[in-house]
Amino acid sequence: MTTENVLNRATNASWVKKYLSKVVSAEEAVKAISSGDKVVIQPGGAAPMALIRAMVERKNELFGVELYHILIVGDLPYMQPGMEKHFKHKAFFIGGNTRKAVNEGRAEFIPIFLSEVTLLFKNGIIQPDVALINVSPPDEFGFCSYGIDVGNIKTPAEKAKTVIAQINRNMPRGLGDSFIHINKIDYIVEADEPLLELPQVDPNTSPEVLKVYDKIGENVASLIEDGATIQMGIGAIPDSVLKYLRDRRNLGVHTEMFSDGIIELVEEGVITGEEKTLHPGKIIAGFVLGSKQAYDFVDNNPIIEFHPQEYVNDPFVIAKNKKMVAINSAIEIDLTGQVCSDSIGSKFYSGIGGQVDFIRGAAHSEGGKAIIALPSTTKDQKISRIVTALKPNAGVVTSRGDVRYVVTEYGVAHLFGKSIQERARELIKIAHPKFRDELTEFAKKTYHI
Repeated sequence: MTTENVLNRATNASWVKKYLSKVVSAEEAVKAISSGDKVVIQPGGAAPMALIRAMVERKNELFGVELYHILIVGDLPYMQPGMEKHFKHKAFFIGGNTRKAVNEGRAEFIPIFLSEVTLLFKNGIIQPDVALINVSPPDEFGFCSYGIDVGNIKTPAEKAKTVIAQINRNMPRGLGDSFIHINKIDYIVEADEPLLELPQVDPNTSPEVLKVYDKIGENVASLIEDGATIQMGIGAIPDSVLKYLRDRRNLGVHTEMFSDGIIELVEEGVITGEEKTLHPGKIIAGFVLGSKQAYDFVDNNPIIEFHPQEYVNDPFVIAKNKKMVAINSAIEIDLTGQVCSDSIGSKFYSGIGGQVDFIRGAAHSEGGKAIIALPSTTKDQKISRIVTALKPNAGVVTSRGDVRYVVTEYGVAHLFGKSIQERARELIKIAHPKFRDELTEFAKKTYHI
């Protein structure tokens, strides 16, 4: 990105002069950050790495800076041991690059529904001093798009005292409620960098495990009707579900995020949104996280509308979609239906995210279905993920009162309206056969099945 490109876009626009006056180096821009500041960072694949690197280079001048964001992919220089006295990350969602720091106390975890993360900033509970953003070049009217992550940054950036923007030609122009005007930006850093990408499937996943994911996908897909609106995340299970939807008609999408998997279904005419009861014809999302293919798909694509997460993940908004199907995963689930998705015992693993938002939204949708999908065991088949009791200190993300459908490679358990005894029997049926006897023995002694 160069100032010449901007001048060529709109030589007569009054905002161009303001743009030019705000252009500085990354090193100069981050001098706006002071010790003790609260800094919100655009997350996901959209992280403004040029700004992050420049900020970390100032570490010896900065102490007690609090950094707020959900998952960012890739290496984060402020997560290294010893950095915590300079930068303390406050995580709304934990990724592989922050998990060790959180569990060692070098970073902190804030358990919260994704629908409420941006409300912390909107309602002044967290008052950000600085926002670091990564946006597309301005259009002829002076508006930059937040691109691939709108949901988690637009509201916080609007509340920040100072906005520092990395203007990046590699950032696609995402549409919807997804723009910031040059007048609202305090410092502009022109830095073209590739966006961060997230691999779709772990290359170390064995063929046996992939077969398990495939069967789970087939079982989940059996619950999805023509005209349904779907929510799903990223990974092997969502991709497996999508593979079994090619014969459906007029599916819609309302989801906190999406990845590469939906592209083929859009191109094949399976996802049209024509029967959606909210935003018909549109894919509604907060962000996209995947490969460059997904990011290119987003660019100026009128089928996609990005919105802030407090709208996308609002259960009351979600419920307006008829036949809403929410598909989420879990670490383990007990025989009463309690779902743990954010921790392994007392060790924090991920976060609440949007699971409960969509479980509740789908449950209150006309004809909706709320699904928890998980393999019946760990990858080595040594531990059942359907358990007699959650691990000590494990977190309950989805309560037994919220759970509806549970799916493994062995079938579908429908728990809504079922007694504890009925739930136990249903879940034992979809547990791995090698664990069914011990689960049954426990259920007989404890729940008198």
